[in-house]
Amino acid sequence: MTQQINVINRLEWLKSPDPVAYPEAVDIMEDRVAAIHTGDKPEAVWLLEHPPLYTAGTSAAPAELVDPDRFPVFATGRGGRYTYHGPGQRVGYVMLDLSKRKNDIRAFVRDLEEWIIQTLATLGVTGERREGRVGIWVVRDGGREDKIAAIGVRVRRWISFHGIALNVAPNLDHFSGIIPCGIDSFGVTSLRDLGIDTTMEEVDQILENVFCEVFDVEHSDHLPQVD
Repeated sequence: MTQQINVINRLEWLKSPDPVAYPEAVDIMEDRVAAIHTGDKPEAVWLLEHPPLYTAGTSAAPAELVDPDRFPVFATGRGGRYTYHGPGQRVGYVMLDLSKRKNDIRAFVRDLEEWIIQTLATLGVTGERREGRVGIWVVRDGGREDKIAAIGVRVRRWISFHGIALNVAPNLDHFSGIIPCGIDSFGVTSLRDLGIDTTMEEVDQILENVFCEVFDVEHSDHLPQVD
């Protein structure tokens, strides 16, 4: 069930309190993308969690699925390779009309990266980009680099969908069934793993605040939650 939390300059901020099955989420995104294109619905950011699963992006290689029987595996039209989704991970699906933003997909992805980086900074974590490695990374003691957030997007008729996945407090062992994003020489981490004591609700509020800054949209008063 999806709840409407906020409308920001005709951009709806949505949140699902219960885990959403992946095929259902894709159907909802597909419908919203079509409605944004026709002008029937506004742009939206949708925060949710999924039950444990793996997704295969358009560049996924079969050898990167280490344990194919562990969780359901879904092929997806987003860019990227294999990714894990599950409880404790905040997924943010971003459905924006990029034709209003100079039709620049690279700039859009960089803004998504900045959204995560500034969110992490608010929580006292330094997130960084790495050339040739998609996502956001943190440097651990001894110089080891671990991935804390993934990014994978798709664009249709200049409307974006899919988006980001930030590891708040997932079971990190669940990532061992894949080679995340095709990179086996680095690890995966989370806010909890880094010793950050926070809640999903706090992370959500920071994500909203930072999104408004990065994507230059204004806050508005929260509307009552509706089913």
